[in-house]
Amino acid sequence: MTSTGDQAAPTEATRYDLVVVGSGPAGQKAAIASAKLGKKVAVIDRREMVGGACLHTGTIPSKTLREAILYLTGFREKSFYGRDYAVSHEITAADLAFRVQKVLEREMEVVRTQFARNGVLLVPGSARFVDAHTLEATSAGETVRLTGDHVLIACGTRPARTPTVPIDGQRILDSDQLVGVKTLPRAIIVVGAGIVGLEYASMLSALHIQVTVIEARPTVLDIVDRELVDCLTYFMRARRAVFRLGERLVSVDTQNSRVVARLASGKEVHADALLYAVGRQTNADLLDLAAAGLSADSRGRIAVNEVYQTAVPHIYAAGDVIGFPALASTSMEQGRLAACHMFGHAIDHRAETIPYGVYTIPEIAMVGKTEAELTEAGTPYEIGISRFEELAKGQMLGVETGLLKILFDPATHKLLGVHIFGERATEIIHIGQAVLALGGTIEYFRDSVFNYPTMAEAYKVAGLDALNRLR
Repeated sequence: MTSTGDQAAPTEATRYDLVVVGSGPAGQKAAIASAKLGKKVAVIDRREMVGGACLHTGTIPSKTLREAILYLTGFREKSFYGRDYAVSHEITAADLAFRVQKVLEREMEVVRTQFARNGVLLVPGSARFVDAHTLEATSAGETVRLTGDHVLIACGTRPARTPTVPIDGQRILDSDQLVGVKTLPRAIIVVGAGIVGLEYASMLSALHIQVTVIEARPTVLDIVDRELVDCLTYFMRARRAVFRLGERLVSVDTQNSRVVARLASGKEVHADALLYAVGRQTNADLLDLAAAGLSADSRGRIAVNEVYQTAVPHIYAAGDVIGFPALASTSMEQGRLAACHMFGHAIDHRAETIPYGVYTIPEIAMVGKTEAELTEAGTPYEIGISRFEELAKGQMLGVETGLLKILFDPATHKLLGVHIFGERATEIIHIGQAVLALGGTIEYFRDSVFNYPTMAEAYKVAGLDALNRLR
């Protein structure tokens, strides 16, 4: 069996301190952290999936696609040069795919180089448990065995499917297939208004594609501040997006080169294509978990404790395979923390200060509590707001909308949460994250000097607004 890069293939039943299943964000960081602790580490993954779904079908392609759309449509420049301005007026799927492929190639090389530099053996193949310490990696008909004192399951997920939606990869797509389409549709139905569904729906609407979003629940993005959700849906509707909330999909078929979605209410929605983006299924069902004494729930999620141990103590799991929040950023940290724990190093996990980013157009970011959560808990709070269009940097960037909202305790002035809608939200949220994690108060923003002009200046404006509300 030939290994990836310049590394030698493992001999039969070679023993490692850690065997990692999956080379996505969780697997990468766990492997590298362990190697830096002087441990012997091997990572099993299919040759074509080095870097995981994050690199090939998820985070990296989708966010690169977003940047390509913003550039080619001239989205950020329209406030200066008019609504008809665009870098390219005939944007094709090939135009978008070009940028995605370039980034993917470079990132894959980064992953391979990091493994090689840290002495992590990358074993190509599909993994399965033989017993609680032994795994097989099979590739091109050849199988090798690896034994690990510890094992980390970081096998990721794939789009969930249902028999009522006959996905064909052409007109009826799942979220992994959208980036690879050959022709852009003029109209598309997006089933599912979670983070993935809304990210793609907002990107497609920015391309002037007619988007209809179908969601069984009456609301969208329940973890996000309601004011930010209202802002997002307002601006998507301004781009002619239609929301069918509280509508359950019954069936999908094709008629005369069109896709027809039938709803429980009796409505029919017609379009050129349909994107099914309702949840994801983990790849744990491919691992023969029972051989290791493990099991998973109906969506393939593996239960872990606060240090990412499974029911079998030397086997850990991290990333999307353990469920919410299933973000690349949180998966990286989970992998690192799992590695630290299994090899006896102290860990300090601050779950309450994890930031969330939703890469819609415009984007959303948040950290800490929402207004709804504070209200439900009976926690008093006050707010401070800054509007992006009033910032000098916002005007330079052509920002027409956006806001930063700080939630804080009116008695102690301690920060409770930060919520941002608009340009660079996912970047500047980390300022609020740091202040929240360190137990800072609203006075920090009042008393700090921020570079001018920057979008970060929004924190000072919001801080001053917050203190003015207390007077």
